[in-house]
Formats: sequence, C-alpha cells, structure tokens
Amino acid sequence: MLVVWWRTFMKDIPDFIAGFQQFRAKYIHGEESLFSRLRKSQNPRALVISCCDSRVDPALLTGADPGDLFVIRNVANLVPPYSNEAQAPGVRSAIEFAVKGLGVERIIVLGHSGCGGIQALMDGEHTQFEFIAAWVAIASTARERVLRDMPDASPTEQARTCGQIAITVSLQNLLTFPWVRERVEQGSVSLHGWYFDIDAGELSAYSEEAQAFTALVAEQG
Repeated sequence: MLVVWWRTFMKDIPDFIAGFQQFRAKYIHGEESLFSRLRKSQNPRALVISCCDSRVDPALLTGADPGDLFVIRNVANLVPPYSNEAQAPGVRSAIEFAVKGLGVERIIVLGHSGCGGIQALMDGEHTQFEFIAAWVAIASTARERVLRDMPDASPTEQARTCGQIAITVSLQNLLTFPWVRERVEQGSVSLHGWYFDIDAGELSAYSEEAQAFTALVAEQG
C-alpha cells in the first residue's frame, strides 16, 4: 500500500514543480514583482474562513493574488464560540491575529455544497469519523433545525440546508469574540456568509434581512 501511494505521489511531483515555476515567473520574477512588497509585510483585505475541501480554494474562486486574503481552512468552515476554551485554539488565535494584528475589514465564512464535514454532522452518531464528529458538533444546532423543520426532505437537500445554516452559526459565533463584536458595532469590520454551489457553479451570499442566500453574480444567458 505504501509503495503504491509513493509511486502515485512521485507522479504528482513534476506537476507541482512546474506549477511553482509558473508561480515564480508570474509573482516573483515579473516586471513589477508582487513579492518585492509582500516580503516586507502583509496587508490582506479580508479574512476568509473556508473548508479544507480541495475543490474550494478561496483565492481561485475570487481571483485573489497572494497577499489579498488571510485564510483559515478547517473541516466545514466552522467558527467555535469565543467561550469554548477546550476547542480549536488554533482557529481562535488565527481569527485574533487577522482582526487585531492585521486589521482586516471583512470576515467571510465560505461554505460549499457536497461538504463531507456537513454530511458527517447530518450522520450524527452513525458517522464513521472520530475527530470530525467532535469538531462538527460546533454546528449541532444547524442539524437539529434541519431535522425539525425538514423531516421529509431528501438527504441531499437536508445537507445543503444544514451547510447554509452552519454558516450562519459561525457568523453568530464570530460575534461572541468581544473584539470582533466591537469592530462590527463600530463599522470597521463586516461579516459575510458565502455558499459555493459546486454543481451549479454559483456563489451566493447570506442576507440577514431576507434570511436566505442569494446569488452574488447573475446567471449569464
């Protein structure tokens, strides 16, 4: 098994190296080297809290350059509440650095369809995952709401709705961080919930007023 994995991995290495060569040509050796500025400091425009899913890359989705986004990635793009001392000091410390240290003006929680973490949350005690199950329990209220309000919906629709509600749970949890809430109330930080539908190729944003997600980009005919 290890030999098969190693052979597969070694086949990928030339592609990774070629990709780095393209990266270096574009960003490091270009006429106006982006990294001539970035090597001195970073000044990202936004903090993005995204899923680890390999299909959902915040920089690719938004066309961002290196230095534009400060990104936290975890299973199901979750934010634990500030008062939860036992869980995820790494996530909380990254949020703290982005807000206090870098002074980001926007925090975007970016979820997506077909999320394995959300599926594990919906599976509940029947999930096969040990650590993931404990982690996604942060959004257990999203699962409870779906099972209560959508008992007859298909598993796919339940998971989709659960993923979107989980985004709102994370937005609410962000406001439990006193220095996030303070900046939101002052208007120096804004919170955003985005959902990427992989099948439809659509990015939608949560509207608190409408209590729903609406497309950010109109479908082209």
